[in-house]
Amino acid sequence: MSDDWRVRIDLHEDGHARSLTDRLEATDLEHELESEFHDRVVVSRDGPEVFLYAGSREQAEAAEKLVRSLAHENGWHLETELKRWHEASEAWKDPDAPVPQDDADRAAEHAQLIASEREQVRRTGTPEFEVRVECPSHADAELVVAKLREDGRPSVQRSNYVLTGAFDEDDAAALAARLQDEVPPGCTVTVEGSAQAVYDERPSSPFAFLGGLAG
Repeated sequence: MSDDWRVRIDLHEDGHARSLTDRLEATDLEHELESEFHDRVVVSRDGPEVFLYAGSREQAEAAEKLVRSLAHENGWHLETELKRWHEASEAWKDPDAPVPQDDADRAAEHAQLIASEREQVRRTGTPEFEVRVECPSHADAELVVAKLREDGRPSVQRSNYVLTGAFDEDDAAALAARLQDEVPPGCTVTVEGSAQAVYDERPSSPFAFLGGLAG
């Protein structure tokens, strides 16, 4: 199991965040980074926030310590937050939150994720996941749409592409597996996260919008 840690640094000003990333990438810090972090620390910036991704808590805390020393040297005001990635729930959580140790723990955390995704769909009317079917022909795509309508699932067809929403990751995976056995030969079924929205054929359905479609 991978161990991923993240330090979020809020410097409140874009210019300070830019200066920090420049300093972290500067040649005169290379040896300090190597001795402090051992393995590569990935740095990214989003406006006034800088994110450091590390492979262990020790590595993340060493990175945070270095950033605080740079902030002190430059008179920057900042706030930091340390989080650990939980794979089963697909979320950054408190560093001291227990990580699932066995299948039962992982199943319980995954169940929390599914419940959260379903609540998101109920609140926004937008599916978290989509199932996309690419067919060899327009006629095959129409057969897929007809099958989905029999199941009461809203869908969008564009040329030989069909797209339908899913309540959550498990729902999307189960639907994709079933469709793969039922669609016409040559059709390809894939699961992906929702992208941009297009209007649903049934506004009264749980899915007010369905994600982007090309072709």
